[in-house]
Amino acid sequence: MKKIFLLFLFPCYAFSQYTSIPDINFEQALINYGYDFVFDGFVETSAIDTVTELMIDNDNISDLTGIESFIALKYLFCYNNNITTLNLSNNSQLFEVSCGNNNLTSINLRNGNNSGLWYFMSFNNPNLMCIDVDDVAYCEYTFSVDTWTNFSNNCNATSANFISDNKKLLKITDLKGRNIRAIPNTPLIYYYSDGSVEKKIFVQ
Repeated sequence: MKKIFLLFLFPCYAFSQYTSIPDINFEQALINYGYDFVFDGFVETSAIDTVTELMIDNDNISDLTGIESFIALKYLFCYNNNITTLNLSNNSQLFEVSCGNNNLTSINLRNGNNSGLWYFMSFNNPNLMCIDVDDVAYCEYTFSVDTWTNFSNNCNATSANFISDNKKLLKITDLKGRNIRAIPNTPLIYYYSDGSVEKKIFVQ
């Protein structure tokens, strides 16, 4: 008696995850970098989740929705845009952030690693009254923000508990007096709003 074997072939589909990028200028910047290829409001998550540096200043961006998928991001330069909100709570690897000269009203920096963010600057955001952070004392002492900007563990709380010493970082220079961003393994001079000056070196 002959045995009959039936072979059934099923099509195999590969599924990719996508991240929403609603701002057309943000998507254009990603296309310029080669992370995206078509204007459709989305980018493949696998194309951006290993990106460590994003320089998107002066790109007329209003919405950075999608930044949460840049989970390996260390350096974010998004100054001189029209951004109103910035949610970096999913970006725990951040080392430098420059988001000055925008229209920011809120920033969420509760990413569980505020002390890993050695340089943060948000000058010239007139409506940015409060930044959500994990470590208020560290951010108040280290970050460069406008004098009207405070830090809180919950900016939406009706009775936010702000640090009141008003000591803010104004600028950082090298030993020759040249303005510079915070960099590891280099002696730098830190100037604060209360007139104090400190020489620091962070070892990485």
